[in-house]
This record gives sequence, structure tokens and C-alpha cells, in this order.
Amino acid sequence: MRYMRVEWRHDHADEPVLLFSEVECGQEVRKVEIFRSGEMGYADALTSRGGTVLGEGMIPTLEEINSSEEFMGREIGAADFERIWNQAHET
Repeated sequence: MRYMRVEWRHDHADEPVLLFSEVECGQEVRKVEIFRSGEMGYADALTSRGGTVLGEGMIPTLEEINSSEEFMGREIGAADFERIWNQAHET
């Protein structure tokens, strides 16, 4: 498993600005999105909230993600992802 935190730099009010992903074999397993307003959405194979859905297909590598000026991604630990995942479920 790998865990990613990606900042999305844009001016779209209805799109998330932070994306947290749990990735297994190149596929998103769980995702949390945080919007500029602080609202959080999440998705896994069985549930979703706030319009968040899992990515289809292979998730790009951090190198590929960071090649775009719009995005700044980095790896995070499993405990950091779990904290964000649990926080999304509490809101």
C-alpha cells in the first residue's frame, strides 16, 4: 500500500484542493477530498460522500503528478491517511 497527499492548485470553487489516496497495485482503494470551504468527501469500494469517487484506471506516480504545475504531491504514512479518513467520516 502507498499513501499520497496531493495539493491541487486551481481557482475552481467546486473542486477539491487536497486529495488523499490509498493506492494498492496502482489502483485507488480509498480517497478523501478536502474542499476550499473545509468540506470533506470520501470514497471506497462500497461507500462515498460529497460526490467523491475513486479514480478509474491506474493512478499516476508522484513523479508524473508533480510534472504538472497544478499539482504538488508527496507520500504520507498509513497513520496520517487513517487520521484524515477518520476525520472525513466524523464531519
